[in-house]
Amino acid sequence: MGTSVVRAVDGISLEVAAGDFVALLGPSGSGKSSLLNLIAGLDRPTAGTVEILGKDLARLSRDELAGYRLRTAGMVFQSFNLIPTMTVMENVELPMCFAEVDRAERASLARAALGRVGLTPRVGHRPSELSGGEQQRAAIARALINHPRLLLADEPTGNLDSRTGAGIMSLIVECRASLGMTVIMVTHERALAERYARRMLFLADGVLDGDVENGAIA
Repeated sequence: MGTSVVRAVDGISLEVAAGDFVALLGPSGSGKSSLLNLIAGLDRPTAGTVEILGKDLARLSRDELAGYRLRTAGMVFQSFNLIPTMTVMENVELPMCFAEVDRAERASLARAALGRVGLTPRVGHRPSELSGGEQQRAAIARALINHPRLLLADEPTGNLDSRTGAGIMSLIVECRASLGMTVIMVTHERALAERYARRMLFLADGVLDGDVENGAIA
């Protein structure tokens, strides 16, 4: 920022095992979302490496990073990020279009994904016609439609009431178990992390400040 150097993520070194559920915790500005964006390939590190399944994301081209986000990493955002002019079905079908899934298969796959998250009655609705919890479930269906190995969730319950948020977390846990995914979730709620995550990483001022095995779920 001008002449000032801001180290949003400063020398963090960690390894996440396949199939694990990790929560990133810390106050606002601690580097949680920046670290998640690096793992998602949305930002490039100015130094160091981000290695996923043997590939260093820092060395991938823009097209290769797009392919990584399409097939390896699914992203769930706090603000849902559904396309408002598209129906729920069309939002979930979109990643399959980019992945060149046969047109004849897309509708049935999208319908099955929406059925898994309990949105079958809402497939023809647009995001503005859904509740916050329904929009987040649609976003999860979209993130999982190409069967990613890694699910990245940035405050997935941040805009939801506690009951709806608990339902979203249960859905993420269920999908992780059924699909064998690794989950990395940003949250500022320690109680949420303690209930669902197997490992908690604490960040402060861009530095890893703690690493706790939790064992909350099998």
